[in-house]
Amino acid sequence: MPGDAVVHRPGPVHNPEQARRPPGTLVPMTTLLLSALLLLAQAALPAIRPLPPPLAVVRWWDPPPTPYAAGHRGVDLAAPVGAELRAVGPGRVHHAGPVAGRGVLSLTLPNGLRTTYEPVRPLVAEGEEVIAGQVVAVLTEGSHCAEPCLHWGLLSDGGGYRNPLALLPRPTPRLLPGANAPNPMNATGGTGGTGGAASTDWAD
Repeated sequence: MPGDAVVHRPGPVHNPEQARRPPGTLVPMTTLLLSALLLLAQAALPAIRPLPPPLAVVRWWDPPPTPYAAGHRGVDLAAPVGAELRAVGPGRVHHAGPVAGRGVLSLTLPNGLRTTYEPVRPLVAEGEEVIAGQVVAVLTEGSHCAEPCLHWGLLSDGGGYRNPLALLPRPTPRLLPGANAPNPMNATGGTGGTGGAASTDWAD
């Protein structure tokens, strides 16, 4: 009718790239992305410090270049003999007892990682279920540090060593008097460290 507005409704836009895309291409990509996110969520286990904050790191994680080479397969945390040690997460006691004359406790976490504490006197038994923050051991004498310390380790389900500090939130290191500056990447699970003794205040 004269005077009536004419409305043009655009039809579907032809996209040559879409026409050439094989059917179902987006579905596998979406599936892969979701699978990756699920794996990351499984690995991201919120951890609790094994000792009350702040953590004083005496020696950093310094992974060896080969499985049998020298290195430091964990971190040393300053603590007095008798200090109570807590489970960093829920899990099951994998081992509780002496290893090479030193008391060792290891806990298997829900994501398959295994965290270790030494030298300790375990307060739990093998196979026992523990909850995050539960006191599971006390520190004993016999550490390899000049002063009493906890050697805290972390292993993957395949047996490879990892940096246990990577379980914790990123810290704001503060250099303690008389200490050498540590490698900050070493603190968060990146590259390893200098191998020397360094003490820093581990605080959020």
